[in-house]
Amino acid sequence: MPADIAGAKAALSHLDIEEKEVAIKAASRDFFWYSPVLKDRLDHVVADFVVRPRNEAEVIEILKVCYAHDVPVTTRGAGTGNYGQAMPLEGGCVMHLRHMDKVKEIHPGRVICEPGVLLKDLDAATKEHSGQELRMFSSTWATATIGGFIAGGSGGVGSCTWGSLRDLGNIIRLRVVTMEEEPRIVEFTGEELARVSHAYGTNGIITEVEMPLAPAYDWVEMFVATDDFMDAARFAEALANQDGILIKLATVFEAPIAKDYFQRVAPYVEADTNLIGLMVAPQSMDGFLTFLGRRPEARLIYRNDDFDWARTPGPVFEYGWNHTTLRALKVDPSITYLQVRYGYPNHLDLIEKMRNELSPEVLQHLEVLREGGKVIFAGLSLVKFTTEERLDEIIRLHEEAGAMIFNPHRYTLEEGGRQTVDDRQLRFKKEADPKGLLNPGKMIAWDDPDWDYSRMYAYPKLQAAE
Repeated sequence: MPADIAGAKAALSHLDIEEKEVAIKAASRDFFWYSPVLKDRLDHVVADFVVRPRNEAEVIEILKVCYAHDVPVTTRGAGTGNYGQAMPLEGGCVMHLRHMDKVKEIHPGRVICEPGVLLKDLDAATKEHSGQELRMFSSTWATATIGGFIAGGSGGVGSCTWGSLRDLGNIIRLRVVTMEEEPRIVEFTGEELARVSHAYGTNGIITEVEMPLAPAYDWVEMFVATDDFMDAARFAEALANQDGILIKLATVFEAPIAKDYFQRVAPYVEADTNLIGLMVAPQSMDGFLTFLGRRPEARLIYRNDDFDWARTPGPVFEYGWNHTTLRALKVDPSITYLQVRYGYPNHLDLIEKMRNELSPEVLQHLEVLREGGKVIFAGLSLVKFTTEERLDEIIRLHEEAGAMIFNPHRYTLEEGGRQTVDDRQLRFKKEADPKGLLNPGKMIAWDDPDWDYSRMYAYPKLQAAE
């Protein structure tokens, strides 16, 4: 059936509905423009209307009404994701969860909250309550929501100690509403969490989240410099393997990233300076300084609790993860990026191989993370974009070398992931979204189960550009 937009809007008119075209367009976009490929494909995409539920009952009402009127629903938080995952490819309704921002309960080691709370506000509440903080957050901590992080993120600041979001224990519980004639409320824990975490809201709307906490510290944020890039990578790996030194971030930037793209750092580095961004717990600083003293190739150039720079560079984590790309883009709009997994035990050799083959067209930006108890690196490499064909070739070179790519130039779950069907997510979508109205176009397994991934998936019902 064709979508009855007018009927759905009329039935929901007593809720907080956005009527202004400019605001509807803004709520239909995320940071997809990080990718010139996605910008080319998705720039015209816009919802028919935006509705902002205040509670779970209104979420249920919106889903029920839109189901009855065959209207697609795309949910969003702050829209800080950058794969088009919050963009309404078919139009319809954008459900914006900004009002659902309550922190409900705080206990030792865990917090229960609504999905629309900003990461920074959640941290503020748990710190004030009992000196606790989130174990892991995205670099967009100041602007991103916890629900968006879970539905669209994979890890971030803290992953050097705690691993990825999908690792056991990093999400405790999710409460989800289905999109059926009579929407159901489903609680997920344990094995079931994988059905809805990192699913872009394609198979249910998250209405409550329970996350683990750790003690909050006044983290000592630092920049360490080296003249040799591989020295910087080895330093970060060795530090992450110091079991007695508690860290929350270890980021490596190949020269000349710091000089060219980090404006407040640039006066204190040279073009050939490789940089390491760190967050170390205060009680671990004696251990860290001893570790640093054993490594004459590395020098401490900044610490946030004792510095003589003319002005603070701001939070060091806002130089890492996706912020590195954002800072580079502001200086050079031709920059884009790739997401690479450099797995144990060949991670350092693989990094060196890719750097030797592709630098400076591809500059290394590495994030330490743990996987299965081992320290590995995620690469969020900066790429000087020329053509789509060359970008695909760079991806192929990585894959042939054994470096897995999570492609940020694709808007589907599978292409941005391991290029395989996640049967758990597909099975739950069949139960939870029988008409396929939740965030359509993002799950290839639903649309075209025989897709072979030899080329970029093009959603057949994508809105036509004017």
